[in-house]
Amino acid sequence: MKVKKYIVPVQLLQLEDGYHLLVRISINGKMARVLIDTGASHTVFDKKSINKFMNEKKLINHNKLSTGLGTSNMTSQLALIEKIAIGKLIVKQFKTVIIDLSHVNSAYKEMKQRPIAGVLGSDILKRYNAIIDFGKKILVLSEKL
Repeated sequence: MKVKKYIVPVQLLQLEDGYHLLVRISINGKMARVLIDTGASHTVFDKKSINKFMNEKKLINHNKLSTGLGTSNMTSQLALIEKIAIGKLIVKQFKTVIIDLSHVNSAYKEMKQRPIAGVLGSDILKRYNAIIDFGKKILVLSEKL
């Protein structure tokens, strides 16, 4: 079985007490900045910025509450994103959750950083056997062909 590797540059953002890893991706052909979070179980996108990438009318409300990212409970919506490109890796028909990331973006604004459109979580990182190389500042994703 052949494996194709994709090397994606990451930005290492130094914080007071640690680091954040950021990566540029494409959502339906439009560039987005997302946070890599190995502790996040799912990839999620911000409800305030999702309309830049897809029609908000395609979002599906559901009664499930999401937890994490510094909050206890938040309402969420479901979305089917036609195409996400992480470097040259293309993920089609990606089912995801849309949540309010305003608290994260407020913290970024205080640090004079640009907002993020979402969080790249462990669902994608595991699916593509992600390797994060802090020294080289790259994310390596692998896809079985």
